[in-house]
Amino acid sequence: MKVLQINVFNYRKGGSEAVYFSTTELLKEHGESIINFALKWPENYPSEYEPYFPESKETRTGLLKPVKNIINYFYNREAAEKLERLIEVEHPDLAHVHLIWGQITGSILPVLKRHDIPVIFSIHDYRIVCPAYTFRNGKGEICEQCEGRNFYHCVANKCTKGSYLLSVMMAMEQSFRNRFFNPAKYIDGFIYVSKFAKQMHEKYMPELKEKKNIVLYNLSNKIKDTLCKKSEKYFLFFGRLSYEKGVKTLISAFRNMPNSKLKIAGTGPLENDLKAYTKANNISNVEFLGYKSGNELTELVENAYFIVVPSEWYENNPMTIVEGYATGVPVIGSHIGGIPEIIVEGKTGYLFNPGDANELENIIKACESLSEEQYEDLQKNALEFAKNNFDKDKYYPKLIDFYKQFIR
Repeated sequence: MKVLQINVFNYRKGGSEAVYFSTTELLKEHGESIINFALKWPENYPSEYEPYFPESKETRTGLLKPVKNIINYFYNREAAEKLERLIEVEHPDLAHVHLIWGQITGSILPVLKRHDIPVIFSIHDYRIVCPAYTFRNGKGEICEQCEGRNFYHCVANKCTKGSYLLSVMMAMEQSFRNRFFNPAKYIDGFIYVSKFAKQMHEKYMPELKEKKNIVLYNLSNKIKDTLCKKSEKYFLFFGRLSYEKGVKTLISAFRNMPNSKLKIAGTGPLENDLKAYTKANNISNVEFLGYKSGNELTELVENAYFIVVPSEWYENNPMTIVEGYATGVPVIGSHIGGIPEIIVEGKTGYLFNPGDANELENIIKACESLSEEQYEDLQKNALEFAKNNFDKDKYYPKLIDFYKQFIR
């Protein structure tokens, strides 16, 4: 089978890219042919298909660059033209789309339809039903006011980074897309990474209920066979430092626990604010490690006592939990979105109410007082959950069977 894998970025930028590359590698391992299609970025990994990659907002040049960037936010003509050329050369059997809105755009969907190529779409966020894609308003509150169609609420509530201008852009793009490239019309099947994501999409775009779909939790490329003995007790957050991730709540929980240690790996728009907050409150037990990847990140995760996922938005299926369980590390997570689906209370970790620093503090204290036997049980359960739900050898048959439903 020849599969066209489509994503905005051809480098590991975040969780969706991790899935994009893991899926690519998994299909190749089983002898499937993979064609990659993405935008050009300075950080991109080498690809034989790069000549077909359209320019991104960073690589585009010329005096009209700002104008082109705005136009391409709605409709990327170059992406449509270059994908057409790639299809005419490679003749893929199926297209698996990850992220496209606002970058590659829906311009490619009519091209795929015209060539009679089935389109499978992996749901990594809520961009199909929420203009700001996080179901959060400008005040950082959970918000579902748009209800999949009343996008003026996005503007009124300044849902995109607290900016009227950006919120107008997002609301307009969503309206434009629904009018001309409606997912219910152009996409044949959906892969939801959590039951919660499926519920939210079908709630606010009911026509998606008629589409073939499957719930597939994100996969892990490698699950350890043995448990790692911990030389120190540290709690770990790794990921993007942005408002919806709840990192400030996490730091606040450590404020009154000077003997407990928190390590934070990652960068993002909130990094300086978080460091300033830590310094202003004399919190000396929090260590900012910056961006980590590869073996360095793997060792950091493996040696963590607990991973903490304090999200304050509707997370789908966080890769941080997947990667933690794969090394036998239990997780403390917010009771929100898809997180409760993969944290079994008292078995693989613990849940707390999002934004509640006091409750999180109490859970951390309880975790630190666990006996060796109690902690080892958590480790074993986390590893077992990973083997049952994230193992790539179990993931592949489900994915390929879903693909085959669309091959004509």
